[in-house]
Amino acid sequence: MQLTGHFSLDELTFSSTAQRMGIANAPNLDTVMHLTILASGLERIRALLGHPLRIDSGYRCPALNRAVGGVPSSAHIDGYAADFICPEFGSPLLIARTIQASGIQVDQCIQEGTWVHVSFAPALRQQYLTAAFGPSGAIYSKGV
Repeated sequence: MQLTGHFSLDELTFSSTAQRMGIANAPNLDTVMHLTILASGLERIRALLGHPLRIDSGYRCPALNRAVGGVPSSAHIDGYAADFICPEFGSPLLIARTIQASGIQVDQCIQEGTWVHVSFAPALRQQYLTAAFGPSGAIYSKGV
């Protein structure tokens, strides 16, 4: 099922971890509506960057979210978030800074080392963060 011109339901729900662990990562109808909002936001980012996005993680059912160590309140569970890269455009840091400068309305945009996390949850807080990973987990600081 195609959600937008460039993003499909399969792409935004695929997980190699779910396949490997036998987790059914199937969204309900409300979550598919949220994934459509996510896909629309990703379309705006794709147009901004001028290159295809490589989605690493979109929707995660609660079992998959636990399996990958996601926080219980993750926007991935609700279908509003995706982790992606766009190597043809540049580094995750450059991508996050470009999104911030663009005025595209996001809830969160986090530069997470080797990828960018973006959420289009309804609050649209325009929250920009940078993650640093250490032995005790991720530490988030304001700004990108």
